[in-house]
Amino acid sequence: MADLVLALDQGTTSSRALLFDDAGRVRGLGQHEFAQHYPAAGFVEHDAEQIWDTTRAAVRDALAAAGARASDVACAGVTNQRETVVLWERATGRPLHRAIVWQDRRTADACDALARSGHLPLVTARTGLLLDPYFSASKIAWLLDHVPGARARAEAGELAVGTIDTFLLWRLTGGATHATDATNASRTSLFDIHRQGWDDELLALFGVPRALLPDVRDSASDFGAIDAALFGGAIPLTGVAGDQQAAALGQACWTPGSSKCTYGTGGFLLLNTGADVVASHKRLLSTVAYRLAGRTSYALEGSFFSAGSAIQWLRDGLRLLARASDSAEMAARSDLSRAVHLVPAFTGLGAPHWDARARGALVGLTRDVTADDVVRAALEASAFQTAELLDAMRDDGCPPPAALRIDGGMAANDWFAQRLADLLGLPVERPKVTETTALGAALLARLGAGVAADPDELAKRWQLDRRFVPMMSEDERATRRAGWRAAVRSVLTGPRA
Repeated sequence: MADLVLALDQGTTSSRALLFDDAGRVRGLGQHEFAQHYPAAGFVEHDAEQIWDTTRAAVRDALAAAGARASDVACAGVTNQRETVVLWERATGRPLHRAIVWQDRRTADACDALARSGHLPLVTARTGLLLDPYFSASKIAWLLDHVPGARARAEAGELAVGTIDTFLLWRLTGGATHATDATNASRTSLFDIHRQGWDDELLALFGVPRALLPDVRDSASDFGAIDAALFGGAIPLTGVAGDQQAAALGQACWTPGSSKCTYGTGGFLLLNTGADVVASHKRLLSTVAYRLAGRTSYALEGSFFSAGSAIQWLRDGLRLLARASDSAEMAARSDLSRAVHLVPAFTGLGAPHWDARARGALVGLTRDVTADDVVRAALEASAFQTAELLDAMRDDGCPPPAALRIDGGMAANDWFAQRLADLLGLPVERPKVTETTALGAALLARLGAGVAADPDELAKRWQLDRRFVPMMSEDERATRRAGWRAAVRSVLTGPRA
């Protein structure tokens, strides 16, 4: 067991810990859900202490499930929900406010004001991002302005801020490490992805003191060690990446032109562009795919905010299905002649629309529409949104991938995977190891610890589970996608200022 690798996968709804062996097999798993907080319309928060507690519990469960001890673990990697931010005291590690989640829209007005003042070109040129509440900078500014005394304390160096990886690294190392990696830094709107450093002009624009921010390191690097008191032995922390970049690496997307889409709470499509930063004209994001030995590889990314969360809403909110896994059977029973579309803009629309004020709609209802049809529409929504992103990437000059690799909870749904291939007109590939996000963190940890030699060695381990080939005619595909575009137009609130 000496070569086990621990991956901490801290997501939007649960904290997970997985132990991988040298062959990439999961030997132990722990998972604990935590509460979602919605204190006002458009506000989404997490209790950072609960994230910490569930992370520790997940690690203990994973070790117990594997029959392993900390001394059996060679190294550990961390992957995390991106853009979510925590503000805490350096002296105590105590969070001063709940974490503001990536889905949160409270800073929409502030982002619009910056755009109206002409700052969007600067932000996009330096960061590859847009001015949107999705990203971390406006959230940090909100915390400094709304937590009593926070701004003065931040400028005095008493406080620290970071995305979830940074907060966990701080806690895991007993406050010894205040760091992040280049992938997470690239999602803050404060990091120049070309120069690979925090940008003073952007810090001034958002009003974020540099003293708050973590050190930025390679994705495979020395991030300290897990305090021996936590799990009975010190474990080197040698890999960190945001969840979508980690999933891309778990899908062996190490080379330019390779792509994956993760269907979790939201949907996230990444296309590796290598050493080139592709400047999008279709409102996609240029982001860091990974940074190794000081060399940066980039990606073009499109994301939509509701994928699996739409199915969860049908289950928990409308109670149209008892289990998320029932969605495949219900969709298969649906009458495909009913042109029903669910636009799941529960927290606005992401790429390529970026409409923070759009709200969801069920379009095309007739008296004979059934629960099966609505469930089918929810699954199709993720396929249609993926198609929009691939169209945007093509318009940005990126050739379509030979196949799209998929992961996340919805990837296990055979009906969805086939429908995705049909509506994209592309083969869809599902890997044997579906824990791609955690696997990516583990692979980075192996590189950082010197257990693996190079990415090429790791890429060879990827194995295909099933390939879904398009079976829909081009005419039908065009008709159905036109119906989706009409449904989306019905919820858009107009062009961003």
